[in-house]
Amino acid sequence: MPHHCPFPVQLSDHRRCYRSGSASGFSLSLLLLALLAGYAGFGEAAPASAQGNKPPAVVEKAAPYVGWARGRLLVAPRAGLSTGQFEQALKSVNGRSKGYIRQLNMHVVELPAGADEVAAMRELRKNRKLKYAELDMAVAPAATVSDPAYGSSWALPKIQAPAAWDSANGNGVTIAILDTGIDSAHPDLAPNLVPGWNVYENNSNTADVNGHGTWVAGVAAMAANNAKGSAGVAWGAKIMPVRIADANAYAYWSTVAQGIYWAADHGAKVVNVSYNGVSGSATVQSAAQYLRSKGGVVVVAAGNSGGLESIAASDALLSVAATDQNDARASFSSYGAYVDLAAPGVSVYTTTVGGGYSNASGTSFSSPVVAATAALMLSANGKLTPADVDRILKTTSLDLGAAGQDPYYGSGRVNAAAAVLNAKQTVAADTQAPSVSIASPTGGRVSGVVPVDVNYSDNVGVTRADFYVNGQLAASDSLAPFAFAWDTAGKADGSYTLSVQAYDAAGNRGTSPSVAVTVGNDSIAPIIGSFSLTDGMTISPSKQMVSVSATDNQGIAKISLVIDGKEVALAYGGALSYNWNTRKLTKGAHSVTVRVTDNSGNATSRTVTVYK
Repeated sequence: MPHHCPFPVQLSDHRRCYRSGSASGFSLSLLLLALLAGYAGFGEAAPASAQGNKPPAVVEKAAPYVGWARGRLLVAPRAGLSTGQFEQALKSVNGRSKGYIRQLNMHVVELPAGADEVAAMRELRKNRKLKYAELDMAVAPAATVSDPAYGSSWALPKIQAPAAWDSANGNGVTIAILDTGIDSAHPDLAPNLVPGWNVYENNSNTADVNGHGTWVAGVAAMAANNAKGSAGVAWGAKIMPVRIADANAYAYWSTVAQGIYWAADHGAKVVNVSYNGVSGSATVQSAAQYLRSKGGVVVVAAGNSGGLESIAASDALLSVAATDQNDARASFSSYGAYVDLAAPGVSVYTTTVGGGYSNASGTSFSSPVVAATAALMLSANGKLTPADVDRILKTTSLDLGAAGQDPYYGSGRVNAAAAVLNAKQTVAADTQAPSVSIASPTGGRVSGVVPVDVNYSDNVGVTRADFYVNGQLAASDSLAPFAFAWDTAGKADGSYTLSVQAYDAAGNRGTSPSVAVTVGNDSIAPIIGSFSLTDGMTISPSKQMVSVSATDNQGIAKISLVIDGKEVALAYGGALSYNWNTRKLTKGAHSVTVRVTDNSGNATSRTVTVYK
């Protein structure tokens, strides 16, 4: 198979490709590691090929990860960090950037041969100049196939799809299927296909090399009213094939993120990713935020581990668990705080490579049910925001399990009819500005490269944050989580005012309260150039002129004159003159101290003893 992939490799070989097409080999690490939720090795066999092998009759439980790419990490710098500072940060692990996804502000970082990827990741995560550093996890599809003789789907009436079709069928909406490709010749898919892209090999060949993508596409948007097969949930929507995986159906977080970005820039409003373990990736979440900034949503499979996943909830993705014909949780369905919704995922009728049909099980098929429902909603009301889609899907779902949100079903099992009805009735008008504040620094003295952390929220979603220093734009970040790096090197020491402005998709702007900081990069103390008093001298009995001058590499802030423990004069700048009335001064020894402070707070003092 040609190898022109921008970053990933097949699991079956040791070749690696970057966009440049050069670099030496790589493999997958399959070590047991508690950091990665305790999963090791290939926890799930690849789905059966559509080329004649009979699919297994049972659902296999699958670990969310099958390993990670050896010798590389995915690392994102904070907005505003210079190339030099980023390269300096990588030196702690002897890494170097070998590929850059500009739209995601993410680098593929190459590590030295034999490096411990996990140790390197942990080291980089300590560096506050970086947004995140993570392994480039290899992920498997969340599917298996059973009962190919079963000829109809129970899922459509269960979610009340036929009632939803009275109002919308997905017309005018494109669903991107990020997967192994799609069989473009399938008579139930061909009418709805639009051109896509092969991210894995960096070409336009989106033929299905495994079969998984064709299964997923059929669930979402199998054509209707053509006397063939059945119908997809959004049978009037367009299907965009985006291949992210190899022939074994394995993909990487990096290819998932690139696929989302490509789909977002080519008209997709809904992206489906039917893969285990993508919910926890900062790289994937960043790409999903990019699509949301364009008005689209990303739906992903919760996974087939059958167990609890320690993945945090994310506003960027909709993670979907699986239910059966009785609205019970499928035994293979992963669960945890990250689960947003549930949908049918057991024996779901769909298309197969070669023009056939079968029934498929797995959260791989729950995910496109929700993705297609989102397409129905956007077809019914094209003014819905991504936050509207999220809210409506959750509030109209059938609550299952414990009342309210729970780790098994999320908000509940999707209800297409109720979601579409609510979408039609929703008036999408956003006039509320985002709320934003600077979490750190909160004031005080700063130096070097200063990490600037931001708290932000919005009723719909923040799409961009701009960082200002003394009212001048210093950096802009359009990829959540928003974070900045302010390099104070070369800045004059002194006071600065920091602020952040946050924007939502409607153009509403929120401005943070200002934070005052003092830049203090200078560690060189000022120099007292002249002091008219000398140690041991005898002063005038009536009036004594005292003069001081000082210099500094960054500038003098003040000069203080203290006589016998009391400050008697203060001058701002590099010189002080004081006419000391000594007429009533007692005879004997007197202490005189001059203290010079520069703009960074560095100080120099000199004390002399004089006599009257």
